[in-house]
Formats: sequence, structure tokens, C-alpha cells
Amino acid sequence: MKVLVLDGVEEEGLAALRAEPDIEVDVRKKITEDELVDIIADYDGMIVRSATKVTARILEQASKLKVVGRAGVGVDNIDLEAATDKGVLVINAPDGNTIAAAEHTMAMMMSMARNISQASNTLRSGKWDKKSFMGVELRDKVLGLIGLGRIGSAVAKRAQGMEMKVVAYDPYLTEENAQMLGAQLLSLDDIFKVADFISCHIPLTKESKYILGKRAFSLMKPGVRIINCSRGGVVDEQALYEAMKAGTVAGAALDVFETEPNTKSPLFEFDNFIATPHLGASTSEAQLCVACDVSQELIAALQGGFVKNTVNIPSMSPKVMATVKPYLTLAEKMGRFCAQLIGGRVSRMEITYSGELANQEVAPITTTLVKGFLDTILQVKVNFVNAPILARTRGINVVQQQASGEEDYANLITVKAISDREEIAVAGTNFGKVDPRIVSIDGYHVDAIPEGNMLYIPHIDKPRIIGPVCNLIGAHNINISGMQVGRKIIGGKAVMLLNVDGLVPEETMAEIAKIDGVLGVRNVSV
Repeated sequence: MKVLVLDGVEEEGLAALRAEPDIEVDVRKKITEDELVDIIADYDGMIVRSATKVTARILEQASKLKVVGRAGVGVDNIDLEAATDKGVLVINAPDGNTIAAAEHTMAMMMSMARNISQASNTLRSGKWDKKSFMGVELRDKVLGLIGLGRIGSAVAKRAQGMEMKVVAYDPYLTEENAQMLGAQLLSLDDIFKVADFISCHIPLTKESKYILGKRAFSLMKPGVRIINCSRGGVVDEQALYEAMKAGTVAGAALDVFETEPNTKSPLFEFDNFIATPHLGASTSEAQLCVACDVSQELIAALQGGFVKNTVNIPSMSPKVMATVKPYLTLAEKMGRFCAQLIGGRVSRMEITYSGELANQEVAPITTTLVKGFLDTILQVKVNFVNAPILARTRGINVVQQQASGEEDYANLITVKAISDREEIAVAGTNFGKVDPRIVSIDGYHVDAIPEGNMLYIPHIDKPRIIGPVCNLIGAHNINISGMQVGRKIIGGKAVMLLNVDGLVPEETMAEIAKIDGVLGVRNVSV
């Protein structure tokens, strides 16, 4: 078998791969998409970092390819949908850069607190200036962590070694688990009010974008310091600029920006701002670690062994895969859909299979649905191996059951999620083999295509609601590509589900919520 390695993956990390007698390793420098299209048919496996884009066009020509390994965490450069359609396993190395990212966070925090980079630059310019760089100590300060996953937990551990008090916001972590990490769970607003330092450790999602924005900065105590080594866009850089200009924020340290590369940010005008060019995972140890991890995973994938870090499809026998594959896309979309409708801390998920699925091996489908649900709400990378574990550690009891009664559909998956605030039930099916549909929401019958951006609007069934909603959306030049309305009785509660060609702005959502009879409005992205 032949494995193609691109993007300068650490040579030492390929040792295990080279030691396999039935695997030939071909290391090349960065090549173009056209060149890769021409040669990919010769390879059974491929390892990339972030430079090479593994596109649908490349995968279309990959007649022998079984697995693509990403030597790192993010897989944004790999077309997961095309890989899944092709039956190509995508794996990553989510744990290899944890320590590097945590240590970089601590380095940024300490450098900012003691003005290290500013003092160094002044000294290099020929000035001996002690008075301008009075710092602050970390001891006894309150560190607010936004996200308490792998990296956030590692930061918490190190901060406690500096005698800091750690508080954290993580709506999907139990109090018990937070206490084991030495952190106190608080609401976002409470963290903003009490923290001396705030550090972000969450992925960039629709919900987390600008989580540190204008409102957040208005709630923070004067003299707060901000660190972001997670993802650009989590911090609203314009709002941060205004807060620093007003003096609310005493210092900020960013390793990531919303647009990268970035060498002209207005934040650079502040002496109390420090930045690095996305160096969180840039240690020789981390790069070696991710290379070793992905090499071991690639060997297991090529030799039919157990693969723990699958990103797109679970590792299973070809026979089971042939049976469940048509339902994996449906299940993941249903998980994402459900996660964005329910509020509060989820404690239970009941997944019921009926129709032709009642007598099938459905465990991989359940895992896929749970993965889709958790991937939408957690700050850690969720895969098909850790999804059940993450559900248990978050206190979510996943119950799988198969119904024997007759149904209106040839196959039907129903997921009921229960939280401390509410519960919601969503049912879905496949029309044919590859046409997923949402057919019921809390017993309201619909026939909706779960694709792209959607708007979910529960309302009272009466005139002059649908028209004003559509007019408001159209006023922002957003096209409505599909609409479903479900009701149980005339004049009672109903649900409206719209497919839209773009994300509906928050201000438009607020206007929709004011329409008489509208009971709520949610943006949903699947």
C-alpha cells in the first residue's frame, strides 16, 4: 500500500509508518490541486497538514484511497462530505497540541501581565525604562475560562499552580466534573463581572461568534485582561478595540484573528496589546506528537484495526457499513438540528428506530446522531469514538430503542432530548436512500429538507404571521428556498420551518419575535 505525505509533516513522526513492511511512504513537497488529481489514484492513504486542500475534485479521482489523515486538529481543508460519499475515512490528531496550546495561553497571560514584549522592545531600542512597565501578579487573581474542554482544563490546572482562582463557563459540563478540575461553574455574565483575566477555549460556531462582544465588554470589571488562543471570531476585535480605547480592558493578548494573516489590525496601536501569528500548536513536541498520532491511526485504518479519531464515519465492518451508511447523514443532521432547538442542560436523549430500522444494527447511527448533537454544542472535538464518552461525562443518558409497531414511513428515527428547562422530539426519515427529511417536530408534521440555514418559528395558528415574517427576511435580501408549516388544531400552536439562503441577522430575528402571535425564533444551521 502507498501513502502520500504532504505539507512538511515531521519526518520523525513517520517512523512507525515507514516501519510497516506492507506500506510504502512517499513524502513530497506541496503540490497543486491539478498535480494531486493526476497522481491520487496511486495511493491508499494520505497525510496532510493545513496547506493542502483535499477537495471533492481530488477525491473523485481517488479510486484506491481508504483514509486521509490530518496531522493536527482542524479538518477544514478536507471535504468531509465528499470523503464520506466516497467511503474515505478522515482521521485527525486532536490531542497532540493540547499542552502546546495551554502553555501558549499561559505564556500570553504572563507576558501581558508583566509587559514582557513591550519592555523588551523598549530595551532593544536603546532605552532603559523601568517606570513605564509596572505589571500585575497572577496570584489571587480570578481567571475566567470560556470553555473547559481539553485545553481549557489544562489551562485551569496550570493557573491553579500560579495560585489563581479559576471560574469557568461551560453549559455542557456538570458541576461535579468542574469541581474535579478545580473550577467553579458560573454563567457568562457572572464571569464577565468577577474575572480579572478572561481566556477563551471554544470553537468558532454560530453561537460562539463574538461571545466576547460589545455587551460582554460592557459587563466586565475595569482593568480586565483578555486572552484568546482558540479561534479568531470568538472575540469581536472592533468591540475589543473600543473597550481598550475606553480603558475598560487593561490588556489583551491574541494568538488568533478573525481574518488571517493579519498584520494591520487597529489593535496594534495599543501598547498594552500583544499578539502572535497563530502559534498555539507551534512547538516541536506538538508537531512531532500529531505526526506520530496520525501515523498510528493511518496504520490501523489501512490494516483494518481499531481507529479512535475518525472524523467523518465510524470504523465498522463493510457489511454493517453498507446497511447503515444511508442513514448516517440523516442522523448527524438530526443531532445538529435538535441541539440548536433545545435550551438548558440536557440530561437524556431517547433515540427510537422503527420501520425497516427496527431489526438492523443501529448502534453506529446512534453514535452519529450523538456526535452531531455534541459537535454543535461542545468546545472539544467530537468524533465517533469519544461521542458516547463525552455524553456520559456531560451527564447525558443516551437511550437507544427499536420499536416493533408499524409506522407511516419505511424507516424512521425519532430523537427526544430532555433538559432542565424543556424537552423536544424530532423525527426524520430518508426518502429513497439519500434524501434526508425532518418529518415531525414535537408531533407537528412537516416535510423539511435539513440543509444549510434554517429558521424555526413556533407561533399561534392565525392570519398575518407568515406574510410579515417573509417580508422581514426578504427586506434583508435573503431568499426563502423552502417553507413548511405544521399544526395540530386550527387556532392552536403551530410551527414554521423556513429554508433560507443566508444566515438571518440577529436584528431581523428580534423584529420577527415582536410579531403578534410569534412564540419564538431560532436560527438553525445543519
